[in-house]
Amino acid sequence: MPWSNQSGGGGGGPWGPRKPGPWGGGPQGGGGGAPPDLEELLRRSQDRIRQVMPGGQMGGKGILAVAIGAVLLWAATGFYTVRPDEVGLNLVFGRYVGTTQPGLNYNFPYPIGSVVKPRVTVVNTTEVGYRTSDPMRRVSSRDVTEESLMLTGDENIVDIDFAVQWQINPAKAADYVFNIQSPESSVKAVAESAMREVVGRRNIQQILTTDRGPVEAEVKQVMQDTLNHYGAGVEIRLVQLQKVDPPAQVIDAFRDVQAARQDQDRARNEADTYASKVVPEARGEAARIVQEAEAYRERVVAEANGQASRFTQVYEEYRKAPDITRQRMYLETMERVLGGADKIIVDQNSAGAQGIVPYLPLNELQRRPGTGAQR
Repeated sequence: MPWSNQSGGGGGGPWGPRKPGPWGGGPQGGGGGAPPDLEELLRRSQDRIRQVMPGGQMGGKGILAVAIGAVLLWAATGFYTVRPDEVGLNLVFGRYVGTTQPGLNYNFPYPIGSVVKPRVTVVNTTEVGYRTSDPMRRVSSRDVTEESLMLTGDENIVDIDFAVQWQINPAKAADYVFNIQSPESSVKAVAESAMREVVGRRNIQQILTTDRGPVEAEVKQVMQDTLNHYGAGVEIRLVQLQKVDPPAQVIDAFRDVQAARQDQDRARNEADTYASKVVPEARGEAARIVQEAEAYRERVVAEANGQASRFTQVYEEYRKAPDITRQRMYLETMERVLGGADKIIVDQNSAGAQGIVPYLPLNELQRRPGTGAQR
């Protein structure tokens, strides 16, 4: 609808005679065509423009108003929104001046200022030694041997595929944006270098069996220290070994070597077990023999000392009364000699019965079992 259409007459406005509207002829007289409120709005707008630009010419006030409006409109473009998973980095003439948190923020509009908004909560995954066609399902598509083949501390080659999960450190987002040019390549290069360093300090047997967890933890620490030294603003979340095997060309020979080592370990364990059994038994037997010998020595020495003491005591008594001692010794000797022999007593002083004295062996009767003796 033309700006000069104020009434139904044919007069022209400041831009010339009235022209028909886009749907044919304009509104006629007071009969209508467009709603009255729209006409009133247009009329008021034209009056205000005429006040700014009297006579249809743009004056100083008009230029000032247009300039102020343009400046305000340009300044309004400095408002921006930071989402919850982002951090805003404000730049003024290309220089970093500060960080803004999620929400509505303001910075100088373009071209004076700009805003970089990296996503700090997204967990990125870098694959080393392999590439997956579907990272979400971890479907391996191909093996990258130039990255996965590594030399161990015992000069063997091991094929290692692993993944690194990392994200931007929210407190160091500016370092991530401004200090490294290619974050993905940098993280991948650091990961491969750290893994080669850790693997080079271990034997292949440890890597294949018991040290998978320690290798992951040590690689993570080495990567984090290296990236912190570079000021990369990257936080390593996880290092996970996907595959640890000998190279495919020598895996059969490696299995044979492992089987031979297992047989060697088994034989050594059996020998250690036998030695652990025999050696204590031999030591125990030796200790027993030594103890028996010592006991025999103590017994013999004690008996000899006792005999010597007895002889000394007898000799001392003999010196005091030799006749009595000789008589007692004679009787004791005869008692030992004749104690178990059959005896017949002959009385040499007896005149009758040929000197034979009847002898009743009471001790033998007491030893014989029988009913007659018990009566």
